[in-house]
Amino acid sequence: MFGAQKAVVVAGPAALISWGIGAVAIILLALVHAELGGMFPVAGGTARYPHYTFGGLAGMSFGWFSWLQAATVAPIEVQAMIGYARHWSWADGFQSADGTLTGSGLVVAVILMVVFVAVNFLGVRLLARTNSAATWWKIAIPLLTIFVLALTHFHGSNFSSKGFAPFGAKGILAAISTSGIIFALLGFEQAIQLSGESRNPKRDIPLAVLGSVGIGSTIYIALQVVYIAAMPQAAFAHGWGNLTYKGISGPFAGLATVIGLGWLAWILYLDAIISPAGTGLIYTTSTSRISYGLSRNGYAPQLFEQTDRRGVPWFGLIISFVTGVLCFLPFPSWQQLVSFITSASVLMYAGAPLAYGVLRLRLPERERPYRLPAGGVISPLSFVVASLIIYWAGWDTLWRLGVAIVIGYVLLGSYAWYAKAKGQSNAPDLNWRAAQWLPVYLVGMGVISWQGDFCATAGCGATGRLPLWWDIGVISVFALAVYYWALAVGLRAEEIERNIEDVEVVDEGGH
Repeated sequence: MFGAQKAVVVAGPAALISWGIGAVAIILLALVHAELGGMFPVAGGTARYPHYTFGGLAGMSFGWFSWLQAATVAPIEVQAMIGYARHWSWADGFQSADGTLTGSGLVVAVILMVVFVAVNFLGVRLLARTNSAATWWKIAIPLLTIFVLALTHFHGSNFSSKGFAPFGAKGILAAISTSGIIFALLGFEQAIQLSGESRNPKRDIPLAVLGSVGIGSTIYIALQVVYIAAMPQAAFAHGWGNLTYKGISGPFAGLATVIGLGWLAWILYLDAIISPAGTGLIYTTSTSRISYGLSRNGYAPQLFEQTDRRGVPWFGLIISFVTGVLCFLPFPSWQQLVSFITSASVLMYAGAPLAYGVLRLRLPERERPYRLPAGGVISPLSFVVASLIIYWAGWDTLWRLGVAIVIGYVLLGSYAWYAKAKGQSNAPDLNWRAAQWLPVYLVGMGVISWQGDFCATAGCGATGRLPLWWDIGVISVFALAVYYWALAVGLRAEEIERNIEDVEVVDEGGH
């Protein structure tokens, strides 16, 4: 629920358009994932689809993107929990004025990460019950907030009194990636990552993927509407970019207090602990399943495949904890974390349309429990949309993401080389030819971002030589060229079938 405040500061009331664009973008990506998830109900699915269709190098790359985004969500949620807890005096010392964690705050953050991991160690059944309870809570409280604010404090004039779009198209587009909009709408891939543990995945996975996006989009757009409408005029007297009111560090709870709804504020402060905890919990789960999938594909040590008596990949959970703690250090502010994770997430999702296109082309007759209508149009369009969202995150976010990608190549590439040298049975074939488009895409996105004018912070180093709208055209043409290039060089049908068969054999019995 930080997203509504962050978005309105960047885009003004036109943040509603940002949410709409974000929802359409995620729906396009979710549609593609719904077909793939029904076809391949395996643990860590998003890390595997590119492996099926493009071989080792692409599989390793998108597997790393998947793991990177999943591993960094839990610390983001912990940061949000601590930020909201500052409402109480006992927690005020956990964060500095700039949003960084103090020494005591870091201790609390580590303890919360320990709790996430501990619940996961107790097994998938307890996890499912805990996650289910948290999900019902996370739906009920936003709905309560929407109805109460709409019925008691709805000022329609707020949408135009300082201009509907004071920061123009650039503000609208920048808000999508940097204000938590895409981050808020993500999460549908958890159904993909855990599909290997579903009783009826062919029915459940498409329903879970599409249903979660539809419900989430509706709730978040409604929250943005009532947040703007309930705002007292004094809060944005100096413009939406200078929005301020008492308790703004907890946007909805502070607003409820300011407008005299103290009882609602109390509920929202409680919600600010429960809701992020639920998200952090399930992403901790997802991280361990992705590392399990990476190991199955031969990109990570087989230690990640070891499970305890409850079927929990214990080593993956421990690494998830360690990584989460490290994430508190290099990206201290919540908004920087959101920008980074959004880029990593969408980069992960970009692999699905490419895999989808190859599978439709090479294996058109394979069983598909859910068949996407107009897939030949939606798939390349979703890849373009994913590329635009990555670009809108800004150069200062993307160069950091580039560093993280290089680190991933060093770690996973070194192990793949070691496994090959030792003659291990699961050592991956990197299939350089089938992934020849990938380095061009990654470097090209970086160069376009550097030449563009999107930055999450001032003075990020982008040249600004590529103005708005021209940059969108360049990204669109570039993404389409890469998409059809990837389809042309993807693995042959028999190679794809062999990759799928290998994975189905090692996953026999389900995990």
